[in-house]
Amino acid sequence: MSPMSPTTRRIGLAAVGAALIAAAGVTAYATTPGTAEKALPLAGMRILISNDDSMQAAKASNSDGLGLYELRRAMCAAGADVVVMAPWQVQSGKGTAVTNGGVLTAQRRTALPAGYENDCAQAPSRGAVYGVCLADGPCTKDSPSATPADTVKLALRAGLKAKAGWTEAPDLVLTGINSGPNVSASVNDSGTVGAAVAAIDQGVPAIAFSSSGDESNLNFPRVNYRANAEFGARFVAGLEERGLLTGDFALKVDYPDVSTGQRAGTPAWTSVGRGAVVWHAYEQTGDDSFEIGLGFCEETPGEPCTETVKDADSAALFRDGRIAIAPVTADRTYGAKEAHPETLRKIRRYVEHDAPRG
Repeated sequence: MSPMSPTTRRIGLAAVGAALIAAAGVTAYATTPGTAEKALPLAGMRILISNDDSMQAAKASNSDGLGLYELRRAMCAAGADVVVMAPWQVQSGKGTAVTNGGVLTAQRRTALPAGYENDCAQAPSRGAVYGVCLADGPCTKDSPSATPADTVKLALRAGLKAKAGWTEAPDLVLTGINSGPNVSASVNDSGTVGAAVAAIDQGVPAIAFSSSGDESNLNFPRVNYRANAEFGARFVAGLEERGLLTGDFALKVDYPDVSTGQRAGTPAWTSVGRGAVVWHAYEQTGDDSFEIGLGFCEETPGEPCTETVKDADSAALFRDGRIAIAPVTADRTYGAKEAHPETLRKIRRYVEHDAPRG
């Protein structure tokens, strides 16, 4: 990043507020004379966005990266300078996996999905979108993809400096918006969460966003992504205003289905559950072959799917229809103490009492 302080950059970018607020369909931040900084609460903030769904956004189901563009849109509308570095192909379920050899290519996408072309036109980096593939040369349709954690590590250690001229770490890394929730035991598999963990490993604050699908669990309506993204911009603004962006742990935000017109319930401070929402089954199809099957678990007492954690993220999301927020750390040491417990308490209080509604 530039050596300018966040405050200096925030004042410099506030002048572009009017154009950004006019973006159709994006949350407008109310202004009065002399309050340009409040009008764009994220002005001067530099944000890296990644995901595990890719940057393609080409499927009719909206399961391959549309949520990323909604998140980009909302953050730019709130005044942030955004750069996207995301997997070239869908990398769902990759967790914190990394690639240990070969060459990564960060290829800029010039033709963005329809309707998202000008969302970041006034931002210094113009919301540049890069897809990262595993190739020594241009990425092609069939190029293997970098993992979500790859994209964040590449961005923070070399990519943002080379492509965006950011000589310091971004203020924040956002991952998602994922197509489907990341709750309970599935958090361990989530590339969305894995990418956020890669950021806090570097001491950079990170938030992972995921949205529920519709009743079929096969389609992911744009309205769910948009509601999540606009909540996310206000949520980040509140954290930043209170000085609560921290690299000690990541925050995980799961948003309920609002596609039939209901509003999301109030944010809930939760724990990562221990049950299984999605069950992996393996059916033998040959002497050495097993077909992988995925299905949703039934909540049957005594079975491994059943959630036993009282304040579980899955219960708040599915049972209560609330926005489920949980802290996630890379430290898997049993019984480990929080480095800064006061920060954790302050963020919990913000979520429970002051965070924006859905």
